[in-house]
Amino acid sequence: MTATIAPAEIDASPHQDAGVAARNRTVLRLLLAAVFVVFLNETMMAVALPRIQESLHIDATRGQWLTTAFALTMAVVIPTTGWLMQRLRTRTVFTVAMSSFVVGTVIAALSPVFEMLVVGRVVQAMGTAVMMPLMMTTVMTVVPAEERGRVMGRVSIVMSVAPAVGPIVSGALIQVLPWQGLFWVMLPIALAMLAIGIRRVPNVSETRAVPLDALSVVLAALAFSALVFGLSQIGASAVGQAAMQPWIPIVLGLAGLGLFVWRQLVLQRTDSALLDLRTFLSRDFAVAVAMMTAGMVSLFGAFIVLPQFARYTLGLDPLWVGAILLPGGLLMGLAGPTVG
Repeated sequence: MTATIAPAEIDASPHQDAGVAARNRTVLRLLLAAVFVVFLNETMMAVALPRIQESLHIDATRGQWLTTAFALTMAVVIPTTGWLMQRLRTRTVFTVAMSSFVVGTVIAALSPVFEMLVVGRVVQAMGTAVMMPLMMTTVMTVVPAEERGRVMGRVSIVMSVAPAVGPIVSGALIQVLPWQGLFWVMLPIALAMLAIGIRRVPNVSETRAVPLDALSVVLAALAFSALVFGLSQIGASAVGQAAMQPWIPIVLGLAGLGLFVWRQLVLQRTDSALLDLRTFLSRDFAVAVAMMTAGMVSLFGAFIVLPQFARYTLGLDPLWVGAILLPGGLLMGLAGPTVG
């Protein structure tokens, strides 16, 4: 077993070991910074999409694959993060996630064609998918229950400020740099996070040898991929450019999701489920997840549609496109600490 850090508050109390409290503060700050970087990257892409489409001579239907491929990868990887964090130390998980993000950023920055750019986005998404669950798991491990609301308020600030700042920063950079510049600007920040994390992130939970159910991984990958692909085809079908009727992958995805749920219910009997669904027995948790899902769909949907509308319909420059997305993110950031 690896050494474990006991739960502790963000601010050390007289009853805590000072070294443990300091390490807890360090890991939370590093993870918050890393989450900010990956969220900033995703929201910067929204404003850059019109410029990328113009540069690579693709239409909006193809361009949206830069976000769809990212979402597909996230949907496939996220269900496996629980297993990953049980098998590997916190520092190792952080290093793998940030390394994937860095490699994807380099691929995207060097991309001469659309297909290579999509590959870069997929590799970025692999790291991003691990970072947010790692952040949440760490908070639940090192922060006492009575302090979690306050800490989650801080997390919400990061999750809100990045979407607020990302578009305006992206708009300003796109005004003076080619679209590849967004990735080159992001690269040294990600490298700095990686270098600091390798040295400073401690282990915050015990590792244990848990089996990975391959069937669950396959079912999750097929179900979530089919659902995301089907939803992405709804817009394409409106202009006659869908690869297939949207209902086909959506139905297949729902069927796969049903099989995935059944498989998890079976595995829960031996506490070996890839995704423990018993948390949804809590009404408060289930309602909160439903509300967050609706909010994220609305938020990121707007981040894709509004820049396209502002650029191609209103004819606005990238800087003003980014400014349109600023108020909502700022309001979320201001409300976060109060809600927490």
